[in-house]
Amino acid sequence: MHMKLDVEAVRARFSALLRPYAFFDGPAGTQVPDEVIDAIAGYLRESNANVGGAFETSRRTGELVETAHEAAARFLGCNAGEVIFGPSMTNLNFTLTRTLGRELQAGDEIVCTRLDHDANVSPWLELARDLGLVVRFADYDLSDLEKQVTDRTRVVAFPWASNALGTLVDAERICALAHEAGALAWVDAVHYAPHGPIDVAAIDADVLLCSPYKFYGPHLGLAFVRHELLEGWRPYKVRPAPDCETGTAQHELLAGFVAAVDYLESLGWDAITGHEHELGARFLDGLPEGAQLHGTPTIDGRVPTFALTFARSPEVIAAALGERGIFVWHGDYYAVEVMRRLGLPDGAVRVGIVHYNTADEVDRLLDELTRLA
Repeated sequence: MHMKLDVEAVRARFSALLRPYAFFDGPAGTQVPDEVIDAIAGYLRESNANVGGAFETSRRTGELVETAHEAAARFLGCNAGEVIFGPSMTNLNFTLTRTLGRELQAGDEIVCTRLDHDANVSPWLELARDLGLVVRFADYDLSDLEKQVTDRTRVVAFPWASNALGTLVDAERICALAHEAGALAWVDAVHYAPHGPIDVAAIDADVLLCSPYKFYGPHLGLAFVRHELLEGWRPYKVRPAPDCETGTAQHELLAGFVAAVDYLESLGWDAITGHEHELGARFLDGLPEGAQLHGTPTIDGRVPTFALTFARSPEVIAAALGERGIFVWHGDYYAVEVMRRLGLPDGAVRVGIVHYNTADEVDRLLDELTRLA
């Protein structure tokens, strides 16, 4: 029995949700609670400075940077010294893959999946082009993942949850598979992070990346890199910068990030996942006959993100819903490989449910989809 989420109390913390819109666009970025907005504004009003100065605002900024690393360590299940912030997950991944590239040789292999967002594919493809590496792809259902791993595999890069289909994968098993081959386990947790607790030690990840703006925070990238790796890497950075940062951080966004972690901790994952599970099952139970679901047909083994196609194009469906104040995405949402693999050149309609959604909103969406289908 999960803790019951008081969804009306949750929604009262979001001024953005006071409008007559139904936000099912969370996979591309969630709305943020007012406490996150206030933390960003409060930093800029009261503490705005760079670090290292012998004056109050600089000292407060230094304390904030430490607090942000500690909050990230709690969120990820790691040590504060293993945390890296950056402008975005994609930016961080290009940076980290290039740092690792200093240790790779022509003919080394990287295993990606056709389930991935392109942010965990293109950095490897570009590195392969630069260094003569080989990129191998496991199918979108990961059925042939073990066959793709060889004695030349140096990295297994995979998503914890699909941003397109909502599929959950067994992250601990894949990390173990990578380590059995002597490879690094490189996890894209961007889409998983809003939907469940992360513990990098429990799954034994080497690198894990996510995006705070997908879990009720500001536009940032966040990465965990195992301490032993960080010690051995020579990162691309300016010489005075700390080893795990390339330069001045977005301090006001770090303040927002701390507030976002505090917000999630105030609710607890048990209440969040239970509520999302109920709404996801309600949505699947009510899907109209004219909607084709791509991915796992039940709420088990997935997060509540759904890819749908209809007789009409995804863009037409999404635009019609948008005119009625229901916000969903259409296209491939950078999940290039999975859309190619499913033969969906126009992509799909993506419905993303998060914990601030309500049963009434789900019913409203289902009514409109029935009409459109």
